[in-house]
Amino acid sequence: MANPNIVNVTQIYGNTLYYALGTTITSLKAGSANNVLKMNTIIVANIDGTNDATCDIGVLRSSVLYYFAKGINVPANSSLIVSSKDTAFYLEESDVLQGLASAASDLQVSLSYEVITDT
Repeated sequence: MANPNIVNVTQIYGNTLYYALGTTITSLKAGSANNVLKMNTIIVANIDGTNDATCDIGVLRSSVLYYFAKGINVPANSSLIVSSKDTAFYLEESDVLQGLASAASDLQVSLSYEVITDT
């Protein structure tokens, strides 16, 4: 199905998800039928008190991974704003937001998004 008409929406639901990134690519959020997802914020936090870690965040569309962040260093005990309300983007129904860390369990990611539908 095509993306909903976001001018005439019938429902908007706000959501937040949390993940620990691993060293293999992980699907964080997939688009869904009859909806468009407005991704408002992606924040990556390094919870390791000593070691830096890098992250990759991107969208898989038509078997191609398009990166928002690639090999970005997140210092120990700090956070990285990958995307904010100022740089919001949409996930279409076949898109998949994916993430990866250089060190297992050192990076945590929070996703804030809206599910928008016109049905």
